[in-house]
Amino acid sequence: MRQLTYVGGNTIEWWDVPAPMLQDDRDALVQPLAVTRCDLDLTIVCGKSGLPGPFALGHETAGRVTDVGSAVKNFAPGDLVIVPFQISCGECARCLRGHTNACTSVPFRSSYGLKPVCGVEYGGSLSDLIRVPFADHMLVRQPAGHALSQTAALADGATDAFSAVAYWLRHWPGAEVLVIGGAGQSIGMFAIQAALSRGAARVVYVDDDARRLAKAKSLGADVHEAPKGLAMEPVGLFPIVVDAAATDASILLAFRSAEPNGICQRMYGDFKETTSVPLRHMYGVGITLRIGRVNVRAEMPGCLAHVEAGHFHPEHVITRKVRFEDAHEAIGDPTIRVAFVRDGID
Repeated sequence: MRQLTYVGGNTIEWWDVPAPMLQDDRDALVQPLAVTRCDLDLTIVCGKSGLPGPFALGHETAGRVTDVGSAVKNFAPGDLVIVPFQISCGECARCLRGHTNACTSVPFRSSYGLKPVCGVEYGGSLSDLIRVPFADHMLVRQPAGHALSQTAALADGATDAFSAVAYWLRHWPGAEVLVIGGAGQSIGMFAIQAALSRGAARVVYVDDDARRLAKAKSLGADVHEAPKGLAMEPVGLFPIVVDAAATDASILLAFRSAEPNGICQRMYGDFKETTSVPLRHMYGVGITLRIGRVNVRAEMPGCLAHVEAGHFHPEHVITRKVRFEDAHEAIGDPTIRVAFVRDGID
């Protein structure tokens, strides 16, 4: 079968590889029909991640079940599903606590399209087929009346932003939210949508990129253009600040923009081993910093409910839609978000 492969540097190629097979009676096979590009995918294919190739690419997937093991009860061939990017069993102690990002039944950080972070090649969604272990737990049924390109992002980025922002707005209903945009291009847009969906009184978006500012405005945010590199004074103080830029400058701006006893939600870690954090300022002002990988399978149902209700629109973040077969040419497009869809699929 075909598999889009990150070879190394900025080289991406279609490889012919053996098709996955059912390995356990709890497995399913899924044909990806719509795949969205995660912000990390762009960093990888531009050679900026430091992750060594080769490995399969793509991890935000909606598709069709083609085969199931004998123990799979909830899904059958032909069903349309969303596939969370993290592998989890749903039965271990961590999964039962909702920590599906750290399932003990598989190697730590097991994920599609990210072999270097877990050491196991689970394949990628930019392939003809993927194997889904623990299918009854892992798979999420595609809601009727919604496009696959709309829901594919829930496999990672859309659920990541939604769950992070919703967590704080549950504690602080109606709060104003500041989103600092940057390299995490689409995650900042999802954060805007999530905040408005969860009832934020106002969302302010700061960035130094005109394209992202325009998209943020179209999604309902008040926008402020920043100087290059985000070297600026805060535009105000906010109870909740979302740092989606993931730079030293953005985290400093985030902390200086948080009101006393406010929140800073950092959406990414760092590609460096260590990051400077102004603990003295944080302590003196009373800032809470939250950072961590999404528990995507545990959090997806809540996010999906807002999509089904028409409150959350991942499809509005897509800035380019291309044929699945052209993924090798389009995956490095610097546009905010790309969707790869098979012919005849929305």
